[in-house]
Amino acid sequence: MARFYCPAPLQTGLALSLPAGAARHVQVLRLQPGDVITLFNGEGGEFDATVTRMGRSDVDVEVGAHRPLEREAARVVHLLAGITANDRMDWLVEKATELGVASITPLVAERSVLKLKGERAEKKLAHWQGVAVAAAEQCGRNRVPMVHPAVTLNEWLKQAAAGERWVLSLSEGTRPLAQMTGSAAVTVLSGPEGGLSPSEEATALSAGFAPITLGPRVLRAETAPLAVLAVCA
Repeated sequence: MARFYCPAPLQTGLALSLPAGAARHVQVLRLQPGDVITLFNGEGGEFDATVTRMGRSDVDVEVGAHRPLEREAARVVHLLAGITANDRMDWLVEKATELGVASITPLVAERSVLKLKGERAEKKLAHWQGVAVAAAEQCGRNRVPMVHPAVTLNEWLKQAAAGERWVLSLSEGTRPLAQMTGSAAVTVLSGPEGGLSPSEEATALSAGFAPITLGPRVLRAETAPLAVLAVCA
């Protein structure tokens, strides 16, 4: 059954028009009145809904039964991930959503190739949030991870709450990910292509990030945080 994110109050018996993006998708799928779809709004569970009207650019539905399903990861993981070049950041956001990430904060690192400011930053943020929505629709999640505005490490530290923190590191003194047991929420810091700079890693360590390793091989910037999520899922 086709699934759509509908960021609006949902309740059984409610008649509503789908958001523009969902309506376009319903039309592309050539669904017809009487067809049943699934709606979720990120507040928990999902609803059956029946298409009642197909307009030229709008679609009306009637919300049906609620199903209190949750498909979230066993551990809450927030990614503070270095912005990667080209389409790799899109890929990271998509796959991280599929693997259950709770939130993603793009990191403007010293070695980041892509630098974002002003209107360009706003457009990228909206694009990445859209990628997360589409991935949640596809993989069955009922909660969409928030993609936060891009920040530097120092900016993030000024506003961050206390909590468990890990940093992916190639330096000596790291601990294997398998040894990082527990169930508390954790923030995972990873760098862009080329990794974090020595000063950024030193800042992270002084701020309480525990250095961890994923093994003897060097993974790409978009692969390493996904490996962490796969273990925590």
